[in-house]
Amino acid sequence: MSAFLIVSAVQGAAILFDEFFFHHKRGLPKWEVIGHPIDTMTVIACLLFLAFTERTPTTEIIYYVMATISCICVTKDEWVHRKFCSAEEMWLHAVLFMMHPLSLFVAMYEWEDSRAAFVAVAGGVFVFLVYQVVYWGFLAERLRKARVQNSFRKVQQENEGPAPS
Repeated sequence: MSAFLIVSAVQGAAILFDEFFFHHKRGLPKWEVIGHPIDTMTVIACLLFLAFTERTPTTEIIYYVMATISCICVTKDEWVHRKFCSAEEMWLHAVLFMMHPLSLFVAMYEWEDSRAAFVAVAGGVFVFLVYQVVYWGFLAERLRKARVQNSFRKVQQENEGPAPS
C-alpha cells in the first residue's frame, strides 16, 4: 500500500471523527457550513491536478501553489474556533493541520505512481463534499427543528397528564 493511501486513510478517519462526533454535537454556524466545503474542494483540486497533469517543472510549481493555498484555506477559521470548540476538538484540528500538508506532500512525492489512488481518494472526498453541502446546507437545520418540536410535544403531553376517561 502506498504511503499516500495510508496517510489519506488516517486523515480521513480523523476528519470523519471530527465531523460525526464534534460537528454533530455542537452544530455548525453558517461560516463553517460555507467554509468546510471550500476546504474540501481545495483538496479535490490538488488530487485531480496530480491525477491528470504530467509532472514538469512548471506543473510542480503550480501544484506547490495549489497545495499552499489548500493548507492556508483549511486553517482560515481556526482563530474563531476557539470560541465554539472544546479543547479536544481543537487538539484534533491541530492533528488535522499536521496531516493536511503531509498528505499533499506525500501525494506530490508519488505523483507519477499513484494516479489511480488520487482519483479514488478524490472520489471519496467528493462524496464527503456532497454530504457536507446536502446535510449542513439543507438537512441539519430541519432536523434540529424537528427534534425541538418533538421535545416540545413530549413536554406538552407530559404536562397534560392522562386523557380523561
